[in-house]
Amino acid sequence: MTLQFLLGGLVSAINIMIHAFVTVGAVGMARSAGLRHTVWPRSHLMAVMVGTAAALMVAHTLEVLVWALAYAVVGAAPEGSDLLYFAFVNYTTLGYGDITPVQAWRLTGPMTAMNGILMFGWSTAVLFEVLRKTLEHLASIAPAGSDFSSEDRGH
Repeated sequence: MTLQFLLGGLVSAINIMIHAFVTVGAVGMARSAGLRHTVWPRSHLMAVMVGTAAALMVAHTLEVLVWALAYAVVGAAPEGSDLLYFAFVNYTTLGYGDITPVQAWRLTGPMTAMNGILMFGWSTAVLFEVLRKTLEHLASIAPAGSDFSSEDRGH
């Protein structure tokens, strides 16, 4: 059991580092894109949000790959299992259906799920903050009476 916790903690720490790296990059890109003046504020806002969400999805995919690699190294899934699928099922908290872990590594599933929930919550907070900051910036540069002006939003 201790080995399972150590593995789960190590993989979770690696994934937290991946997520931090991608978050810093995504926020930096969103910040610089959000500071640009634009003639199409709605399209601009959509582009910033789509770019941020895409970067975060790449992070989640990398994190699932790290879990799949860990499963392969320790033999956490039955022989011949699709480890990427198994990792995605655990990480997204979808739940078991057709693949279950081997008895000796059964705690890796819940640890993967715990890591996934944390990373999805983090991503949600990042998306909300990027949206808030981009809207705030668009309101500051928008002409009075436009969709994004601060007057119309009660600021």
